[in-house]
Amino acid sequence: MSAVNISTGPAYGYTDIDSDGARAANRHYWDNEAAAYYAEHGDFLGDVDFCWSPEGLRESDVHLLGDVTGRTVLEVGCGGAQCSRWLAGQGATVIATDLSTGQLAQARALNERTGVPVPLVQADAITLPVRSESIDIACSAFGAVPFVADSAALMSEVARVLRPGGRWVFSTTHPFVWCLPDAPDANGLVVFHSYFDRRAYTEHSDGGKPVYVEAHRTMGDRIREIVAAGLLLIDVIEPEWPEGHDREWGQWGPLRGRFVPSTSIFVTARPH
Repeated sequence: MSAVNISTGPAYGYTDIDSDGARAANRHYWDNEAAAYYAEHGDFLGDVDFCWSPEGLRESDVHLLGDVTGRTVLEVGCGGAQCSRWLAGQGATVIATDLSTGQLAQARALNERTGVPVPLVQADAITLPVRSESIDIACSAFGAVPFVADSAALMSEVARVLRPGGRWVFSTTHPFVWCLPDAPDANGLVVFHSYFDRRAYTEHSDGGKPVYVEAHRTMGDRIREIVAAGLLLIDVIEPEWPEGHDREWGQWGPLRGRFVPSTSIFVTARPH
C-alpha cells in the first residue's frame, strides 16, 4: 500500500472497483507522484539497478530471472525503468512499459542522465501491445500487479506474450499485510482488517473520487490466477528483513520486518 498516515492522511476505505476505475485513479496518482517518488526512493533503487523490494533484494544477488544475455525481456509497470536499464547492461533486449505518463517522463529523464537508453512504451498491463509468444522473460518489481483490479487478466496477458519456456517473475505486497495498518512501527503489528476482504484499498478525495487504488489478493488467489493462466509456479520468495537495513519505506521497516513478511515474489514460467 502507499505510505499513508492513518490519523492524518488521505481518506481511505475498502471498496469494490472495476478495471476502468482502478486504471483512471492509479494513472492520475502516478502521473502526479512520479517525481516525488523518485526524489524519496531513487537513491535506494539506483538509476541502473534491479531492486525487487524495500527489503533491498536485488536481482544481481538472487538471479530469479536466470541468464538474460541475448534474451528479450519485457518489464511490466517499469516506473523509472531502473530495472530495464540494469537488464540492458546484462545483455538483454528490453522493452519497458508503464501506464503512467509521469512515470515514463521520469524514465526518459533517467535514460538521458545515465546514458543507458531503453525503449519505453505506454501501455495498460492487461492489454500489452506485444506479439504473442515474442518475449523470453517478463518481470515486474512492484509495478502494475498491485494496481490492477483484474490481476487474473494480467497473468493471462503475460502468459500470452511469453514464449514456451519463458519466465514471468513479479514482486508485490505480501497478502498478509492486508490485515495490518499501513505503518512500519509497532502500530503496524496489530491485526485490524480481514485477510479475506477482497475489496480494494482505496484512497479518495473529499468528493469521494478514487485517487489511489490497490487491489488485494490472498496467497491462494495469486496461485490460482497463475495456474489459471496456464503458468507453472516455480517458487514464492518472502524476503526476510536484512540485518543492518534500517530504512523505512511506507509500511516496510526493520521493526515490523522482523516479525512478518511485507513482500512476496512469485517465480513462474510458461510450460514448453
